Amino acid sequence: MALRHSYTLLAPIYDKLVSSESLDACRKKSFSRLGDTRNKNILINGIGSGLDIPYLADDANYIGTDITPAMLNRAKARSRNYTADITFQIADSQALPFEDNSFDAIVMHLILAVVPRPELALQEATRVLKPGGHIYIFDKFIRPDQLAITRRLLDIFLRHVATRTNVVFEDVLNTCPQLNLINDEPVLAKGWFRLIELRKS
Repeated sequence: MALRHSYTLLAPIYDKLVSSESLDACRKKSFSRLGDTRNKNILINGIGSGLDIPYLADDANYIGTDITPAMLNRAKARSRNYTADITFQIADSQALPFEDNSFDAIVMHLILAVVPRPELALQEATRVLKPGGHIYIFDKFIRPDQLAITRRLLDIFLRHVATRTNVVFEDVLNTCPQLNLINDEPVLAKGWFRLIELRKS
């Protein structure tokens, strides 16, 4: 089942699956790292149902993308309760419809471990990010030397329905030589979930 179709089915219950006090605290912490956002153009790449929207400062210009119209409709509805300047666009994270060097910062929460080709998604984010700009990632990754047998086996079934459980972030990052690792913090599930900050040279 294509992810676009599976997430259309998951849209009504998505928030219950990926929203909790601990997950939301990580989202908030990730956004706090953006610092001064005044007049910046920020891409929320894979905005889903808009669970990030409560943490958006109201002094920046945001574009929220998702490949699933049903998820994007939920994000639009959620945005009406907040004052952030945000527009929405259907887009594939692996082939973004934006010019090179378009954004000052990019947020990628729970998207790299969802898309079929995470390396393409990070390469595309790098392409549309301005030099000196930052990418903020919150997601689940296994370490290069980690057996994680259960997670690797789960991936056989889950990758076609909802998410991947065997993505090695270091392998994905190695495909983007322009990116420098600024911060990598384990936050949940014994370090399976990580908050990562990258900078484009």
